[in-house]
Amino acid sequence: MAFDGAFAEKPRLKAYEVEYAVQSNANLLRTQQREVEQVATILGLSTEDAATLLRYFRWNKEKLFERYMDSPETVLRAAGVSTTAEANQAVMLAKNVQTSDGEPFMCDICCDDDPTMETVCVTCGHRFCMTCYVHYLRQKIRDEGESRRIECPQDKCNVIVDEKTVERLVDADTNRRYRELLNRTFVDDNDFLRWCPAPDCEYAIECHIPSTSLTSIVPTVQCHCSYKFCFGCGIADHQPAICAVVKRWLKKCEDDSETANWISAHTKECPKCQSTIEKNGGCNHMTCRKCRHEFCWVCMGPWSEHGTSWYNCNRYDERSSAEARESQTQSRVSLERYLHYYNRYANHEQSARLDQDLYLKTEKKMEEMQQTSDLSWIEVQFLKKAVDVTVQCRMTLKWTYAFAFYLQRANETEIFEDNQRDLEMATEQLSELLEKPLEREKIAQLRQAVLDKSVYVKQRREILLEDTAKGLLDGRWSFFIDLK
Repeated sequence: MAFDGAFAEKPRLKAYEVEYAVQSNANLLRTQQREVEQVATILGLSTEDAATLLRYFRWNKEKLFERYMDSPETVLRAAGVSTTAEANQAVMLAKNVQTSDGEPFMCDICCDDDPTMETVCVTCGHRFCMTCYVHYLRQKIRDEGESRRIECPQDKCNVIVDEKTVERLVDADTNRRYRELLNRTFVDDNDFLRWCPAPDCEYAIECHIPSTSLTSIVPTVQCHCSYKFCFGCGIADHQPAICAVVKRWLKKCEDDSETANWISAHTKECPKCQSTIEKNGGCNHMTCRKCRHEFCWVCMGPWSEHGTSWYNCNRYDERSSAEARESQTQSRVSLERYLHYYNRYANHEQSARLDQDLYLKTEKKMEEMQQTSDLSWIEVQFLKKAVDVTVQCRMTLKWTYAFAFYLQRANETEIFEDNQRDLEMATEQLSELLEKPLEREKIAQLRQAVLDKSVYVKQRREILLEDTAKGLLDGRWSFFIDLK
């Protein structure tokens, strides 16, 4: 019985949820130290050399061990670790140094040959004066933001200046910056770690979802700072749309949204070459500047068939006119379809931004409710939670339209649209409740109505996300774009 807790099952995740962990800087440092010590013990290297090897292999231990066992010296040289015994025994700091032929030492950077100056070298044996070496390190760390691969100042020498040397030479602020950069490279090099993109947030998220699974999973994670984002692409939560759909949709919106409405209202396509044409005069006799095709602006038929009765378009039902209309219709339908989804996408995005202003109104309403009723401050928090639910559902609904735009029509599509409709209706009803003016005698009824509707809206959102996520995992959804 004493061990029951040790084997307690984790709460079952919903289909649209993924396992992840939020890592602090302290946790990241401990993980790096543990990995370095393990590699140093197995390979019989110093911790500094083991750290250099791990960073060279982007913290992939399996790849490191495999390559190292095949050819240790080749791997060490490539990683920037000196392999000669003489170099490893070299003194790092020294004074009164002489060259091999007995001549006084001269720094190759500043050409100073003062015998009393302090000099520095790492395991490669290339020695420079302390002032130049420190300036070199400060420039690399502070100006260039380098930390992982700070090489010896000697030309064509790839030996890495290890952490211990950097710590010993630079000032405290530069060393602190150096440690921060090393910490960032650890996260950047790890496929299963990502920094939280929220401003001034110092947490990282660990999520073991491979990039190959992003066509069937939307790995939404939430940091300790409360920011929710997609671990796959790093942008704000975009469930239920997968990353490939989001990328295509955002690019299309960037390219098309600002001009689509104007194009729809003021232009038509040439029936022959499909070039977009703007009518800039009163005459309906149009000549395409690209292919020189002459046609009627009203019926889109060839102008040659109109004769003197062009204004009646009496040849409107001829085959050639029908073909032109069909081509014109296809182009217009495509644009109208895009506008249908984009307008609803943009509407929910704007509504979510407007709902942000609702937080300020809600706080005042909560204070008023507390003063005019016997409800405590904790009990009136239901209003703020309801606004949270509304904003969250607005963002979900926004991305359902991007998802639906690229979705192939099938029987399952109608189920998706039904779930989308139910969530949209419920969200609008909850939003309307939150906008209602506060009446003292109806506070209890309002509280109960908001609580009930909030629960229902959350359930509708879960149903939509659950069904969509299961459809992605089962391969039920088909898209008319390449998702790879």
